[in-house]
Amino acid sequence: MTTDFDPATEPYEDSRRLTGCNVHFSGTGAALESAPGLAFDDATLTRWRDNIALARKALHWPDGAVITRRHRSGVSLAFAAPLDRLYAATEVNEWAWWSAVLTVPGVSRPAVVPAAPEGELARAGTARTAGDGSGMPHAPGHAAMSDADSALHTLRALAAAEARPALLALQTAATARGLPCLPDDDTVSIGAGEGSRTWPIDALPEPATVDWAALHAIPTALVTGSNGKTTTVRLLAAMARAHGWHTAHSCTDGVFFDGQALESGDYSGPTGARTALRQPRAQAAVLETARGGMLRRGLALCRANVAVVTNVSADHFGEYGVHDLDDLAAVKLTVARAIGGDGLLVLNGDDPVLRRQADALACPIGWFARDFDAPLPGAHRARGGATCGVRGGRLLLSLGGDEHDLGAIDAMPLTLGGRAGYNVANAAAAALAAAAMAIPAPAIAATLARFGSGRGDNPGRLQHWRFGALDVYVDYAHNPDGLQGLLRAVGADRRTGRLAVILGHAGNREDADLRAVAATAAGFHPDLVVLKDIGGYERGRASGDIAWIMRDALHEAGLADDAIEIRLDEVEAARRPLQWARDGDLLVLPVHELDARDKVVALLDTLRASDWQPGMPLPQDQEEAE
Repeated sequence: MTTDFDPATEPYEDSRRLTGCNVHFSGTGAALESAPGLAFDDATLTRWRDNIALARKALHWPDGAVITRRHRSGVSLAFAAPLDRLYAATEVNEWAWWSAVLTVPGVSRPAVVPAAPEGELARAGTARTAGDGSGMPHAPGHAAMSDADSALHTLRALAAAEARPALLALQTAATARGLPCLPDDDTVSIGAGEGSRTWPIDALPEPATVDWAALHAIPTALVTGSNGKTTTVRLLAAMARAHGWHTAHSCTDGVFFDGQALESGDYSGPTGARTALRQPRAQAAVLETARGGMLRRGLALCRANVAVVTNVSADHFGEYGVHDLDDLAAVKLTVARAIGGDGLLVLNGDDPVLRRQADALACPIGWFARDFDAPLPGAHRARGGATCGVRGGRLLLSLGGDEHDLGAIDAMPLTLGGRAGYNVANAAAAALAAAAMAIPAPAIAATLARFGSGRGDNPGRLQHWRFGALDVYVDYAHNPDGLQGLLRAVGADRRTGRLAVILGHAGNREDADLRAVAATAAGFHPDLVVLKDIGGYERGRASGDIAWIMRDALHEAGLADDAIEIRLDEVEAARRPLQWARDGDLLVLPVHELDARDKVVALLDTLRASDWQPGMPLPQDQEEAE
């Protein structure tokens, strides 16, 4: 039990809807995270469970999963609830936890409590204040903590106001036919791609009036992991197009159809998945499925042909009860819930955490690994399982007892002559996933032979410019494993000239994560490190906070003051190494914000077109560069 909770605040730090299959259970519901330092014990959790049961009975909701997951910063609390009453479900969860916590010995009753982050409907912005004379939190539109009968009356009213029987009827009919049902706050679609139809949420048809014969799913892949997600998505989408399918894909750069951008920005969550799946001409879809979206909402699509987990590495610790690699792997493996008996979950056989957790999975698994003949893929193949990996410098694929040679690794542009080991892994993952989608081996091999030769194939990932003897790389590396793999791939550990690196990070990482990124860079003994912000990703930190934390870590690793500069604007941070560079140097520029990356790429293209050489002045401003 912890005792540091300030009773003048809410007993939870996050409360949210789960709109699809999630880390806790398959289906929809609500979840919350207890406030850091909150005092609770087993009896508190039992009271919360009893409150959930009481509310379900009063609301005539079906029984379902009820989850309490303890972790080092508290507890995650989740329960299954009907699809059409998820805002009400968040109110139920908050009331159940409030009521349970307020009877913990030593925890006083709050006087004023801010509004809940999500369970509001039309009551958004209404603060919970003690208005009933009991000291218990209460406000109009919220369940009263001091009176269970009054609370249940309020919850019944909220659930009734939100209920959409037509949505439930349509979902039930779609599920019975094995069709995707993709609702959001405004629209509902059944089927996917060219086999889909979308209706406004307020004008849903009766199931009997739907032309079910015109609706169907399309081949779909989910891709998650700590590193390599976007590259694998783009590569797999290119394989699907090579097979002749009109293909939609979503990723951290946006939503695309046949390689053309439809939306720009980070669309690696459920919104991006729904947007891609609703493209009316799409015949296949590849969906980047990031950790944050799975934790906040769950999966948009709870049935896919294939799902890929590229790897699991240290990142995002401290959020939503994720504190170590096993926690993070459990989140990534949420995608396994979307794989039925006829699908395939593609896992990295070189990742010890995934190997360990795979034993608990019930769905079919395919393994990719750097060594095709390593013990794990070898044994899996002997049992008839699907594998992909490298033997004798060539990428081999085994599926259904047939073995296919996909080509020489060092001839694949994406691998930098075989030096980019992480892209060898991405290629193996994409190849195995493509085969599971019934894309033939010749189309897979042809894509691997050319993908990465054009700068538009994989923007922002391992893009290379050469100016005389100066090499410049733009990438997205953002955690220690990704940065180390990048620096080795581009020869930072074998260089003869000087090395410059720019570093920054999103603000929702723990200080230790930021220091680890800086320490990774310091291990390559750079001659210049430029520290930056990532515009729009401060996430609760002040501008410059991340740069100063990294600066301290670089000092501790032995870098001198004159080797460290701070240029908080990401574009200016990238310009500084170019101003500093001379022939023979190596510049590694991880640029993360999309607009900043476009400006840096435009600058580098302009320099190349003008035969710029190290030591020459740069364009004075961005308009000149573009």
